[in-house]
Amino acid sequence: MAKKSFRKGDRVEWETSHGRTSGKVEKKLTSPRKIKGHQVAASTANPEYLVTSEKTGKQAAHKPEALKKAKSK
Repeated sequence: MAKKSFRKGDRVEWETSHGRTSGKVEKKLTSPRKIKGHQVAASTANPEYLVTSEKTGKQAAHKPEALKKAKSK
């Protein structure tokens, strides 16, 4: 199965504890870093995506399998 891939500006959806939410991809993360005090273990082999929530404006890192392309607004 091919890995999902997203580009900067793609609108995506993901599940949260409060239900489905959506936002935009800011960038692909390919190296470890901290985001909001949390360590993100991204690498070139296992990238994660930095996304900004449309609802809250907050940023978070998500694995590609947690994201789904959403329709444009």
